[in-house]
Amino acid sequence: MCYHFSMAMSGFRQCLVLRRGLTDYAEGWEMQRRAVAVVGEGRTPHILILLQHPPTYTLGVRGKAEHLLASEEALARLGARVYRVDRGGDVTFHGPGQVVGYPIFRLDAWRQGPLWYVRRVEAALIDALAALGIAAGRVEGRTGVWVGAAKVAAIGVRVSRGVTSHGFALNVSPDLSYFAHIVPCGLADAAVTSIERLLGRPVPLREVEDLVIESLGRVFGLEMVEAGRPAWEEAPVAARTGAGGA
Repeated sequence: MCYHFSMAMSGFRQCLVLRRGLTDYAEGWEMQRRAVAVVGEGRTPHILILLQHPPTYTLGVRGKAEHLLASEEALARLGARVYRVDRGGDVTFHGPGQVVGYPIFRLDAWRQGPLWYVRRVEAALIDALAALGIAAGRVEGRTGVWVGAAKVAAIGVRVSRGVTSHGFALNVSPDLSYFAHIVPCGLADAAVTSIERLLGRPVPLREVEDLVIESLGRVFGLEMVEAGRPAWEEAPVAARTGAGGA
């Protein structure tokens, strides 16, 4: 499938979309490292990886251990694993029922920096939610996408040599009880919600993915092209170049 937008496209204006379904976090992290390498070398245009993870907690570079409210052993008994990663932000949860997106973008295509990029990702998610009839927005001084005082999408990114990694986790219909074991994003006064809770009905994950792809393409001015399994996904990576979760 190809999502077209009304602007002239160049090599830097195309984005390959890779949908990977339920993927182990470590495997998804490795996929990001490979994508960062090929995008940074100019061997491929921008890449968007969309997937879900089994129950997983990630702590960013500023993540505080005390924001995990249970031991790693106790979390393991719940079927969840814990990873310390190199993205920005604190602690968050990934699990089935989320649209997790890892945009691997070259920011020099827009001549912009990390803050602009994060605000654009937020704008795209806000637009996707609006298409579902959800009035979401930003909260001053807090990253992510919110509906009132409840966060519906977490964002945590890394930018290395102008290439982005990590990304966002949009709650469609996850088991929200997993958030009770952390201080989400280090914000003790913040609630967490989901599309299903807000609408009072289930929404197919694929439908939400489609809306997110379309919104990212529109906001960033990209032609979103769905791809299969590119050769670089199987190629070895010599060194760790950055990855993560949101």
